[in-house]
Amino acid sequence: MKNKSKLILPYLALFCVVMLLSAVASLFYSKTIFAVQSTIAFAGILVTLVIYLRYNHCVRTIIHSVLATTKGVNKKYLDRFGFPVAVVNKENEFIWYNDAFSREFCDESGMYGVSTTNLIKGRSLAELCGSKGGDISVGKKKFSVYANPIDQGFLLYFFDDTYYKDVEQEYNDSRQSVALVVLDNRDAFEDEDEDDYARVAMEVESILQKWATEYNALYRKWGSSRYMLIFEERYIRKLIDTKFDILSKVREIKLDDVGATISIGIGRGEPDLRKSQSAAKRALDMALGRGGDQVAIFKDGDFEFFGGKSSGGERQSKVRIRVISKSLMTAVEESDKVIIMGHKFSDLDSVGSAIGLCGAITRGMNKKTCIAVDYDTSMAKGLIDTYKQVCGDGVFVNPRELVHHVTPDTLLIIVDTQSESRLESADLYKACSRVIVIDHHRMSVDHLQNTLVFYHEPSASSASEMCVEVIDTLFDDILNKSEAEALLSGIILDTKNFVVNSGFRTFEAAAYLRRHGADTVNVRTLFADSIELYRNKYELVSTARIYKKCAIVIADKELPDIRLIASKAADELLGLKGVNASFVVFRTDQRTVNISARSYGKRNVQIVMEKLGGGGHHAMAAAQLRDETVENAVRQLLSAIDSE
Repeated sequence: MKNKSKLILPYLALFCVVMLLSAVASLFYSKTIFAVQSTIAFAGILVTLVIYLRYNHCVRTIIHSVLATTKGVNKKYLDRFGFPVAVVNKENEFIWYNDAFSREFCDESGMYGVSTTNLIKGRSLAELCGSKGGDISVGKKKFSVYANPIDQGFLLYFFDDTYYKDVEQEYNDSRQSVALVVLDNRDAFEDEDEDDYARVAMEVESILQKWATEYNALYRKWGSSRYMLIFEERYIRKLIDTKFDILSKVREIKLDDVGATISIGIGRGEPDLRKSQSAAKRALDMALGRGGDQVAIFKDGDFEFFGGKSSGGERQSKVRIRVISKSLMTAVEESDKVIIMGHKFSDLDSVGSAIGLCGAITRGMNKKTCIAVDYDTSMAKGLIDTYKQVCGDGVFVNPRELVHHVTPDTLLIIVDTQSESRLESADLYKACSRVIVIDHHRMSVDHLQNTLVFYHEPSASSASEMCVEVIDTLFDDILNKSEAEALLSGIILDTKNFVVNSGFRTFEAAAYLRRHGADTVNVRTLFADSIELYRNKYELVSTARIYKKCAIVIADKELPDIRLIASKAADELLGLKGVNASFVVFRTDQRTVNISARSYGKRNVQIVMEKLGGGGHHAMAAAQLRDETVENAVRQLLSAIDSE
C-alpha cells in the first residue's frame, strides 16, 4: 500500500461532506451547479467507500494470516497483549497495531502507513526474524524487536527490556583494563644531574596522577619510572577520543631541550585483571619496539596505536649487546651451517649487514656461511658484484637453491627485517627451525615469533650499525676492507649521509669501520647512478607536487629499475625547500601499486604507510597496495596524510 490509502481516507471523507453541503446550498441558485457538485460528491463517496473496503480487506487478510500462524489466538487476544505488537505489509508499512504499541510509539497522527524504517533503523525486517532479533531505542526506553514472517508481511513483537540493557551497559562500561606506563628516555635523563632527573620524574608522576584522577583510574607506581593504572572501559573510550593527549603533555617536560616521552600499553577487553595485565605487558613491549612515545592497545588479538610521532631515544647501555652477542655465538657454535638472509628487493643495508656478519662468522668461528639473496631483484647489485671479486661466487646463493639443503641444525640469521611478508624467501624461513633476527625497523604487528634471538633496536640507524656492534663485541680485528665498506654503505644509505637518525653510536660504528680500512670514496661509488637512471630520477622529481609540506610524485610510465629510481627520487625530494616528507607512487605490475616514503625525521612516514597496510622506519617506509588503481592509491595516501 505504497499510496498510504488509510491516511487519505479522512481527508477524502471531509471533501465529500463539503461537496454535499455545497451542492445543497447551490440548489437555490442553479440546478446545473447542484447536479455537478452532487455528482462529484457521490463519486467521492464511492471512491472513499471502495478504498476503505479494499484497505479493510487487505488488513483482514494479513491479520487472518497472522492468526493462522498462531493457533488458538484471535485478533481480540492479540489486541490485548501487554506488549507492543504490530503487523507490517510487504512494503514495510504499519497496517495494524495494538493499544500497547500505540501507547509506546505513536503520536497523535498514528503510525498507519508509516514505514518501519522510521522506528527500526539500520536493520531489515528479514534480519529480525532470527532468534537474536534486534534492538531499538525510543527516548529513554530500549526494546528488543522480533519479527515473524507471514504470507503478506511480518508480525512484529516489541519487548521493553530497558532495565536489563542498562544493567548490561553498566557491566560493559565498568569492565576494567590495565595500563602500564614507562618513561622511555629514563636512561638518558639519569646520566644528567641527579636533581634534574628527579625534577623530570616528579613532573611526569604529577601528570600521570592528575590523568588518573581525571579519568577515575587506580594509580600505582610499580618500579623506577614505571607505573600501572586501571581504567574502566567507559574512560578508555574517552581516552581514545582524545587520542591520548597525555603523550603531548609529557613531551612538554624538558631537560636540556630534550622532551620526556612515555610509552603506554593497555590490555583491553580481557575477562580478568591478570589477563589484562599480561595483555598490557605485550602491548607495552610493542609500543617500545616501535620507538616509544606512543600508546598500544591490545584487544581481541589485534593492536591499535596512538602517537609515535617522535623518533625513538638513543639507547645507552652496551650490556644488552654483549648478552645478545653471546647468545648469537652460542647459536652459531651449535649449528652445522649458517645462512644469512635479508628482505625482498635487498638494499645496501640488507646486503651490507649480511656481508659483514658472513665474513666475521666465517673467519672468526670457522663456520660454513652463505648469504641468501635474489640477485635479479636486488637493488644492491653493485655491492654484490664488488664483494664477489673478493670472496668468489660461493657466498651469494639464490634462496630457492638453499631450501632443499636445510637441516634441523641449520641457523638462519635474518637481517634488516622482522616481517615474514618482507623476507627474501618465506619458504627458506619456514624450512629453518632455528632463527635469529637483527632489525632496526619499528616493530610490526606481524613480526617473527619463536626466534632464538630477537635483536630489535628501533633507535639504531641501520641493521649495519647493529651488526657492527655485535661483531665488535665478539671479535677483534676480524673484518677486512671490503666487508667494512659494505657495512659502511648500509649505514650511509639509511642515515642519508649521516643526516637522519644518527646518534653517537652511529659515528662510533663508522669510526670502527674506518679503522678497518673502509674507504669513503669506494663506498661512494656504490651510490653512483648510471646516466639513464640519473635522467629518469630527475624526470620523476620534476613532476612533484607539494601537499601539506609533503612532496608527492606519481610515476605514470614504466621505467627500468623503478624501485631503485623511486627510492632515490624520494631521497632527492627531501632537498626541496619546505618539504618534510616525500612519497613516490609507482606500479611494479598490473596488480600492484607501491609507495616509497622518506623524511628527515620531522614527519613519521611509518605511521602514514601503516595506514595503507605498509610499514618501515620513522624516516624510511613503504607500502604495497594490491588490486588498486594509481588514482585510488593516491587518494588513500592523501587521506592518510590528512589523518596523520
